[in-house]
Amino acid sequence: MEIRVMTADDYPQVYALWMSIHGFGIRSLDDSREGVEKFLKRNPTTSVVAVEDNRVIGAILCGHDGRRGCFYHVCVAEDKRKRGIGKKMATFAMRALQQEGINKVSLIAFSSNKVGNQFWRSVGWTFRDDLNYYDFTLNEANITKFNR
Repeated sequence: MEIRVMTADDYPQVYALWMSIHGFGIRSLDDSREGVEKFLKRNPTTSVVAVEDNRVIGAILCGHDGRRGCFYHVCVAEDKRKRGIGKKMATFAMRALQQEGINKVSLIAFSSNKVGNQFWRSVGWTFRDDLNYYDFTLNEANITKFNR
């Protein structure tokens, strides 16, 4: 298995991976090929894929604003979990952020994502209950659909 920087060429396999994950939320614009290519252009060294036998089995979209890093769409193929792949990808992405002078990274996990929340706590991430998360939709066409 190889952990490496994600490129735009990985998009078809990354998208297929997202679509295979039960309960995964896909945004119509942000997660389109164009949306992901724009993200990768802005963050060329920090997103990551795990590849095994020429198949993308894990992915993290990771970027920063110059101050704080953020993980988006962290996932490992359901048949490849419990092998340390998520932790290896997270470590790879965090090191890439450190190389860019970023000192803190955050992520958002849906409350209903029991597997994800359990994973993040088990690898040492701190659950924050001292703040409220807000967002404001600037483009109503950017709809989230959840895989069943």
